[in-house]
Amino acid sequence: MKNMTLENIAKACGGTYIGSEEERKTEIKGAVTDSRQVEEGYLFIPIKGARVDGHDFIPKVMEQGAAATLSEKELTDCKKPYILVKSSEQALKDIAEFYREQLTIPIVGITGSVGKTSTKEMIASVLSQKFKVLKTAGNFNNEIGLPLTLLRIREEHEVAVVEMGISDFGEMHRLAKMAKPDVCVMTNIGICHLENLKTRDGILKAKSEIFDFLKPDGHIVLNGCDDKLATIEQVKGVSPVFYAIDGEAQKDKVDIVASQIENLGLKGMNTKIHTSQGDIAVHIPIPGRHNIYNAMAATGVGMALGLTLAEIKDGIESVETIGGRTNLLDINGMVVIDDCYNANPVSMRASIDVLKNGLARKIAVLGDMGELGKNEKQLHYEVGQYVAENEIDVLFCAGTLSEEMAKGAQEKGGCKVFYFKNREEMLPELLAYLAPEDTVLVKASHFMEYPKIVEAIKNCN
Repeated sequence: MKNMTLENIAKACGGTYIGSEEERKTEIKGAVTDSRQVEEGYLFIPIKGARVDGHDFIPKVMEQGAAATLSEKELTDCKKPYILVKSSEQALKDIAEFYREQLTIPIVGITGSVGKTSTKEMIASVLSQKFKVLKTAGNFNNEIGLPLTLLRIREEHEVAVVEMGISDFGEMHRLAKMAKPDVCVMTNIGICHLENLKTRDGILKAKSEIFDFLKPDGHIVLNGCDDKLATIEQVKGVSPVFYAIDGEAQKDKVDIVASQIENLGLKGMNTKIHTSQGDIAVHIPIPGRHNIYNAMAATGVGMALGLTLAEIKDGIESVETIGGRTNLLDINGMVVIDDCYNANPVSMRASIDVLKNGLARKIAVLGDMGELGKNEKQLHYEVGQYVAENEIDVLFCAGTLSEEMAKGAQEKGGCKVFYFKNREEMLPELLAYLAPEDTVLVKASHFMEYPKIVEAIKNCN
């Protein structure tokens, strides 16, 4: 890792180096917060969590070959160098920021209320047609995950694609300070994290902090179908590139347009993407209309980084789903749409739009959505109505707030509804109800632990 000596790391995080003069010049090979991921020559960064204190694992990681560790307290029996810091969490951010400044590769930063991960996957797939790409793993998109992602960048990488997720004002500024993205992508301004951000205008303001460290030669790629994003003009002299589905733009002029959309149900869709460099006809192999937006965003990023339209087309057509994100599973003759990583009203509607393309009986297995603020009951009620409006045959839902979802579907009519107080009560009834050829959507906020439902369906014979 370039210039990542223990001496430089100590300076970067304002820590005190404790160790021999000879080892001061040791250059680390990696940095992690999980003791299980420590390798020879790594720096261990112990974080105090709600249940576990990483400092307890310092002796273990030293035995595993760590080059050094950070520590918030003096170590009396440490035979290897360590750096004494006030806060390991803040030091992690400072170290990642210092490392980012050593890098010359472009970094693509992605934010938005919905679709960050699927957009990241599409952009990474496109860019991998020309570059060696590093991308955010899992949900490493917060003030711990982002710096760890940056510290995974190695000499062989030619571009990095990182998610940037927030729930309050000031967070995006801190993330942007570390990542300093060369390309900023914003997918939409939806209705999530309202507890802190209050309104969509508040969400726009908080997300727009991603531009705080944008360079004059940077790029901005925005969803022109979003009424809030459409209000963004030039930022630091950089004119945004807007993308939109034909006829749905919230601006008079957009730069990338999708038209001639052919919905192939659960097999994805075909569309034509129009750009200033020409048009491409593409097959998007993942179902869901939202993936058209992802493809256009990836087109904008690809063009900004010099890819040809042929390379962009190949990248879109080779994208793959990941677990928990509109992942189609064939289980016991059923099609299960595993989209249970997280949920908010916008992503719920997008997933229901996918489900309605299913064959035979269509079953939505939904649960509570978190962090929706004072209108949370109404927002759950409206999701229930949307289920019924889209001719979904059956709704199974569980959770305190999902009682409103059940009411919404029942009052709209046309949908059979089963409501339960919690996932544990619902699961045996659901498993007994399912039959071969059903198409089943499983989705709720992360705290509801709906991946357990998918696993139970897999194991049900």
